[in-house]
Amino acid sequence: MDTEIKPLQSGARPGGKALLFLIGIMFLNGLGFCVIGPVVPFIVKDYISNPDDLGAVIGWLTAVYAICQIVVAPALGLLSDRYGRRPVLLFCLLGSAIGYVMFGLGGGLAILFASRIIDGLTGGNFSVAFAYVADTTAPEERPKVFGKVGAVTGVSFIIGPVIGGLAAKISLSAPLYLAAGLTVLALIWGYFFLPESLHHSTKRDQLALRELNPFAQLGAVVRLKNLQPLLALGMLYAFPFAVLTTNFGVLIIDSLHWDATSIGLVSLSIGVMDVVVQGWLFGKLLPRFGASKLITAGLVLQAVAYGLIGLIALVPSTLLLLAGTTVYAFSSGLVEPALAGLTSQAVGPDQQGLVGGASQSLQSLMRVLGPLWVGYIYTQFGHATPYWLNIVFVALGILMMLVTASKFPGKATVNVKEPALDRS
Repeated sequence: MDTEIKPLQSGARPGGKALLFLIGIMFLNGLGFCVIGPVVPFIVKDYISNPDDLGAVIGWLTAVYAICQIVVAPALGLLSDRYGRRPVLLFCLLGSAIGYVMFGLGGGLAILFASRIIDGLTGGNFSVAFAYVADTTAPEERPKVFGKVGAVTGVSFIIGPVIGGLAAKISLSAPLYLAAGLTVLALIWGYFFLPESLHHSTKRDQLALRELNPFAQLGAVVRLKNLQPLLALGMLYAFPFAVLTTNFGVLIIDSLHWDATSIGLVSLSIGVMDVVVQGWLFGKLLPRFGASKLITAGLVLQAVAYGLIGLIALVPSTLLLLAGTTVYAFSSGLVEPALAGLTSQAVGPDQQGLVGGASQSLQSLMRVLGPLWVGYIYTQFGHATPYWLNIVFVALGILMMLVTASKFPGKATVNVKEPALDRS
């Protein structure tokens, strides 16, 4: 049997064998990430002397992972523009598997932090997957394909915690080893069956060491006028999202006094709605309305959702909670694939990895700042305040789309070698 991995032609039809393999790998990788969620607090508490420090330690474990992605994601994307998507993706999977095993073995807080650092430094799956979809999909089809990839990944986020909770009955480390096993399975699958998507004609000719400087890369990308509104919009979307995911359970406990099982069921319903919207409805709406209008509509709905959720702090109501989470899940299913699609359309085929990495890096920064912000605002200014302020961030995003939507799609060229950049 011929096992040679041959590159795909750029612009190959979506839904082909290569894209199916990529979706499968992203599903297994997402599943591996999510199965560890239920046991992390129980593992961490064995290594701290003061139980009151548990939340802070877990917060820093999360922040360390995001900080590593801020630094490394653009470099991994740039490396994939030079050497191909396939080797970088396989390298990322290997690093995640090593990180899971280290966390499962434990032995001290230093080991736990080292495992998250290793996983974060190789956590460029999004930027590489972003570039892979762009390589194999016509520009006008990319938002729809990003929706399908997001939906399948969302399924792993739904069932992952359930599988992790069941595996925890064996031992606290079992979900970590299961996550490592799933990631290795994805690695093996990709090694034997995932073709290279970046055609040799579109690879970067060379790559100097200085180009891997993350600040140079981010600076080069951020200064492009064509990309500025989209990158800023991604940050304005990611920051309120980080606030919500950090504080959602706390708000429900304080306002409605629910237990963990009830909160988990609400989170499950959000995931199911998101999968339905991204995987099915988005593809129906995109040809009729276009990506820009779907982003704007999604942001308007998101502002409504944050308002409903914030009201729970003032008027404790299960109905308000269900209404807010339903509207939120619907809105996020519109915004995420449309935003990824427009960002991909803004640059050429040899810079998809770099731009995808820069976008991931900036959103990771929001996942560091958001939890720190909400912890202070929630305590000092009232439980509803973070959600009212979320509306302000979303409103800025809506205004940005109304002003700049007519400029998309277009192409920009990113130059990280020279100080003078093409800003057209």
